[in-house]
Amino acid sequence: MKLTTITQVSVDGVMQGNGPSEMDRRAGFERDGWAMRHFDSEATTWVEQACQQAGAFLFGRRTYDVFALYWGAMAPGSGPIADALNTKPKYVASNTITAPRWADTTVLSGDLAAAIGKLKAEPRGELQVHGSGALVRWLLDNDLVDEISLLIVPVVVGQGTRLFPHDGPDMALHLIESRAFPQGITLQVYRPAGRPQYVSAAPTPGT
Repeated sequence: MKLTTITQVSVDGVMQGNGPSEMDRRAGFERDGWAMRHFDSEATTWVEQACQQAGAFLFGRRTYDVFALYWGAMAPGSGPIADALNTKPKYVASNTITAPRWADTTVLSGDLAAAIGKLKAEPRGELQVHGSGALVRWLLDNDLVDEISLLIVPVVVGQGTRLFPHDGPDMALHLIESRAFPQGITLQVYRPAGRPQYVSAAPTPGT
């Protein structure tokens, strides 16, 4: 399976609280819900079609809990996203979950890199990661991501957890798809391409 991350980020790279979040508000983050009003029918259709292409889903612990509570409670036929999430295999990276409450969930603990390597070797379409910022950063650090899809929302949040840390590893990206949706969200799809090549400024002749 191709490991694909799909992340909603603000222009300044924030991914925290893209939807209304009581958990974030209890923690003092009051700028949640910044992405929702920008999702028009075309952007929503893209997400729906992406979820239908998944062979399985991989989550970090927090995103898994949020998705299980919301999407996991929906009845069959509730929509393309709910149906994909509720009918396809789910994996959660956690050392604390012992009895997952969402059907068809497998807990990955211990040697996570080896477990994900085995999943990637299976011929089942995409292994998709939605949200799960800490997990995505770990996957990138361990060179396990094949494709990065960013849904960039036209807002500067100004605070909150960012997808890429300010002191993280550097990475070159190859752009394979780009499009804009009517309400201002832009999609950028990248493939990791090793480390960037840095260019030093050449001295100006005569100086």
